[in-house]
Amino acid sequence: MRKASRLFEIIQILRLATRPVTAAQIAETLEVTVRSIYRDIAALQAMRVPIEGGRGIGYILRPGFDLPPLMFSIEETEAIVLALALLERTGDAELKDAAKRVNQKIAGAMPAPLRQALRANALHAWGTIAPPPSGLDLALVRRAIRDERKLTLDYRDEFGRASERTIRPLALIYYSTTAVVVGWCELRQAIRNFRADRVESCEAAEAHFRGEGDGLRDLWIRGWRVNNPPQAESVPLAPAPS
Repeated sequence: MRKASRLFEIIQILRLATRPVTAAQIAETLEVTVRSIYRDIAALQAMRVPIEGGRGIGYILRPGFDLPPLMFSIEETEAIVLALALLERTGDAELKDAAKRVNQKIAGAMPAPLRQALRANALHAWGTIAPPPSGLDLALVRRAIRDERKLTLDYRDEFGRASERTIRPLALIYYSTTAVVVGWCELRQAIRNFRADRVESCEAAEAHFRGEGDGLRDLWIRGWRVNNPPQAESVPLAPAPS
């Protein structure tokens, strides 16, 4: 986690807390060292964020301080909550945890009457929940897409044939039964779709493809549109997994 993101998260943790929070508790939540939290709190205090407390006692955020809010209407908030609920149907554990934190932040920032409406749990997403793929970490794929880093896959196709692929990951498509990784396959020299549940192992390679991701995604989208002209209903950018 970058320092700027960590400072924001510390403010959010203290703002939502009902009692003093120790540096050890914050460090455990953010998966960093206690020493890093001490430095971050000192940095926030130097920026005049009203954090009070100390080592062994815990920290609180003095009332009256808040970050500039995003002004969502109740309908916009419900749209976000329902979209976050849909993440529960994916096999991406990291995104599920992130969705829970977003829900907590939204609840903490809302006025009391709207917060009560949010906690009423009146909105639900129903359907099949995709199991997490056993040979592939979806969080690793998302990071590789962001960092434009190549991945090495041990892959087995629909006929059971095994192969090793080095790909440049471009997109990740979530279905109700599995996820599909879209990438430029260096073996086939073309864009290919890889079902997450057919990946037996996956590692980040040392090599990157920095500066190429947007161009390859444009190639993928243009190729799909040529082969699949617009119909009355929208068409996904990858075939449904079979």
